[in-house]
Amino acid sequence: MGIISWIIFGLVAGTIARLIHPGRDPGGCLITILLGIGGALVGGYVGTLFGWGRVHGFDLRSLGLAVMGALILLIVYRMLFGKKR
Repeated sequence: MGIISWIIFGLVAGTIARLIHPGRDPGGCLITILLGIGGALVGGYVGTLFGWGRVHGFDLRSLGLAVMGALILLIVYRMLFGKKR
């Protein structure tokens, strides 16, 4: 996939991850895109590691792996940079 495809895929995956795990985050749309792109990379790595598949195109398995990775990154991001209550 090209860089524009990764950005769009990352935006979709990051947005879905935020919808699944809502809350206040110290970041905006750019952070959502970065978390989604990073999530696609993490999801692809974890999926390949466990034999679930890999992120190689726009299909449901790739989207699921990317969203799973974006959720992992979102939770870690909130733990590191979220406001302390």
